[in-house]
Amino acid sequence: MTRYSGVADLPLHNGHVPPYLFERMRVLGGLIARYIVEYYGPGELVRRLGDPFWFQAFNNVIGMDWDSSGSTTVVVYVLKNTFPPGSLRDNGIAVLGGKGRDSRAVAEEAKAISDVADYERIVGASRMAAKIDGVALQDGYSIYIHSLIVDSDGDMLVVQQGLNEDSGMARRYHLPVPKGSLPTTRVEPHSGVASMKIELSLNLANPGSREARRAILDIVSSTPPGSLLNSLGEANRILRGEPSILSWVTGGAQGDTWSRVRQLTEVCPRYYRPVANLRLVGKAASEIKKLGVREFDELIGLPGVGAETIRALALVADLIYGYRPSLRDPTTSIMDPFLYAYAHGGKDGVPYPVRVEHIDRTIEFFASMLDEVKVGARDREHMLRRLASFADRVKRAIGFLEGSSDYIP
Repeated sequence: MTRYSGVADLPLHNGHVPPYLFERMRVLGGLIARYIVEYYGPGELVRRLGDPFWFQAFNNVIGMDWDSSGSTTVVVYVLKNTFPPGSLRDNGIAVLGGKGRDSRAVAEEAKAISDVADYERIVGASRMAAKIDGVALQDGYSIYIHSLIVDSDGDMLVVQQGLNEDSGMARRYHLPVPKGSLPTTRVEPHSGVASMKIELSLNLANPGSREARRAILDIVSSTPPGSLLNSLGEANRILRGEPSILSWVTGGAQGDTWSRVRQLTEVCPRYYRPVANLRLVGKAASEIKKLGVREFDELIGLPGVGAETIRALALVADLIYGYRPSLRDPTTSIMDPFLYAYAHGGKDGVPYPVRVEHIDRTIEFFASMLDEVKVGARDREHMLRRLASFADRVKRAIGFLEGSSDYIP
């Protein structure tokens, strides 16, 4: 299974799609999805939905605003109406979960297809994806949409969305789960990321955190609870810029550490802040030690091990032992088509050099497919017009990049 995955940040829009409009989207979106499944196979739809840009283009073609947080809800439920859990038997593809209460229904819905799918793996993928984007990655977004798309070959895609109440933004995560596997921090779970903004965040799912993850495992397996509490207290003192016993012994050798941390607290305050409840973290670490955890995925998957416990352990590994985690936001592209300077790379090559062929292929795919989908002439014209508008918006933005050394046509 080709790994298309990512995250999309979208402005949070209140309100609901009018029933008549959703019905239109359901019909048009269902026709497109069924066409792809019939002619390309279920796995192709799963693969393409793992690409945040393709997901957004699909949303735009069926009539939803390109920049709305509601695009995730609409696409998920259009697909779920087309391929409900039981359709795995007949169509080779099914959508589980959804928004709010439905996001917690994955396990129950998976029971309905347990005769044709691996129930334990579906539930395991659901739980681990939520832990990766809520515990290993701490970017300030709380998950409120959680869905799985499953095909008959065993490939899966987790699509979930989080809310940042402070910024009023909703971020969408795409995690592909190839046959026989589960989401994992051993490899980068987000191979393509689209957002409205980029902020430094604790990212223990990033490959750059490999040594920090190992250090965290060593800390919970070999550090006595009392010593861990002392280390947490020392980390808090460093974060507050307070003198410590060690600084007196070393003659102020921690000055460089304080200076570095003061700079980091300004750029990544979400991570570099004191741990409020040391006792609670110490108790959790003590329970973890009893279990003899050997893998980081196993650690974050434990019941009761949440974001604050992992952040506290990361701070000890970082500030006390020198194993700094990755602070890279998982973003690799900006979702606003008019800001395409970052949609697949920026003029400065961050997050990677611009590549235009991806959007060309996406638009060409939809244009050719709409010639084949059995919809009325008016609907086809409307969909092609929306696709043309979407493409024009992107192409105009691409024009700003021409002449850049990072521009790759």
